[in-house]
Amino acid sequence: MENAVEYAERLTVPLRWWVQATMLVASLWLALVVALPVGLAWVLSAVGMLLAASLLSAYGAARISVADGELRVGRARIGAEHVGTARALDAEATRRRSGVEADARAFLLLRPYLKRAVEVEITDPADPTPYWLVSTRHPEELARAITSLG
Repeated sequence: MENAVEYAERLTVPLRWWVQATMLVASLWLALVVALPVGLAWVLSAVGMLLAASLLSAYGAARISVADGELRVGRARIGAEHVGTARALDAEATRRRSGVEADARAFLLLRPYLKRAVEVEITDPADPTPYWLVSTRHPEELARAITSLG
C-alpha cells in the first residue's frame, strides 16, 4: 500500500545539550551584566539564547523515514529499487564503519549523541555511493523497515 509510513524518526538533540546551551547563555549574561547596562545584557543574552535554540533545532531537525517506496534521510532520498541490504550496527561497529573502515564515497548522516546506526547498501550501478550510514535511536526497527521496502 503506497502512502503508508513504515518508519519515521527525527534526530533531535538530547536534553543535556539544551541544558548546556542554557548554562552557556547564563554565563554570558553574568559576564555581560557586570560590564554593560542591565538592559543591554538582557538583550544580548536573549539574542544568544535565540541563536543557540535555532542552532540546536536546526541540527536536530534531520528526519529519517521509510515511506512511499523510498528511503529518506535528511534531504537525501532513494527509491526501493536501489536499496540493497540494511544492517543494524551496534556502537562499536558504527564507530569502526564511520572511522577506520569508512569508504570516502559513502553518504553519512551521523550524530555524535547517537552511538548506533544502520548501514544501507546502495545497488544503483550509476551511483558511486556504496552505502549510506545513518545514525538512529532504533537501528533494528529502521533496518527492518528498509528491508521491507524490497
